[in-house]
Amino acid sequence: MTKIEVNHLNLYYGDFQALIDVNIPIRKNKVTALIGPSGCGKSTFLRTLNRMNDLIDNVRIEGEILLDGVNIYSEKSDLIQLRKNVGMVFQKPNPFPKTVYENVAYGPKIHGIKDKHKLDEIVEKSLRGAALWEEVKNRLDKPALGLSGGQQQRLCIARCLAVEPDVLLMDEPTSALDPISTLKIEDLLEDLKKEYTIVIVTHNMQQAGRVSDYTSFFLNGEIIETDLTDNIFSKPRDKRTEDYITGRFG
Repeated sequence: MTKIEVNHLNLYYGDFQALIDVNIPIRKNKVTALIGPSGCGKSTFLRTLNRMNDLIDNVRIEGEILLDGVNIYSEKSDLIQLRKNVGMVFQKPNPFPKTVYENVAYGPKIHGIKDKHKLDEIVEKSLRGAALWEEVKNRLDKPALGLSGGQQQRLCIARCLAVEPDVLLMDEPTSALDPISTLKIEDLLEDLKKEYTIVIVTHNMQQAGRVSDYTSFFLNGEIIETDLTDNIFSKPRDKRTEDYITGRFG
């Protein structure tokens, strides 16, 4: 079942075309990995899925992105609701300079939840969802910036989960982490996809092979091919995909 349908998406920074006629179905409750060399449009594309590119001057977008059949680029689109439904985890952990508890409760509070008992439930559920509860349950009132890098990144995932999104976008979420923390987040994705649709940009092809169900290969702003991850890595249809995967360039 398709959660997001991208049709004929083009994106321009001024005169420069960064995305060229991108078409891709993103399937519900699956992990879709975006791979390709640096500067090929992966992160730019990821940011179109919750309209983060709207914040950049001189950006022009054509085409449509349907989330549950509704075009997120229509004039009627509610940006606040969109970014609640489509959460984002960035490359470097970016917890707020607040306590662990306040980091997770921040989103629900903005969306009008004030009841302390309800917030306590959301914080625990979200931290459990990010596989962090057992590590931080006795330090909820301590500064989030005192956590390790891997814990901070899982806290950022918990912060996304707290507003109950449908989709999680992850932009190289483990690139700043050590191997053990990376493995914890990779294991977490297997659990998270039971409830969420996940799109992950990764520069690590082994990671894409381990965590994703589908993979899209980007090159110079175009999607060269999208397929089941096993097919992309074992029998790619396009010579350029094969060259990239086997390390001939990139």
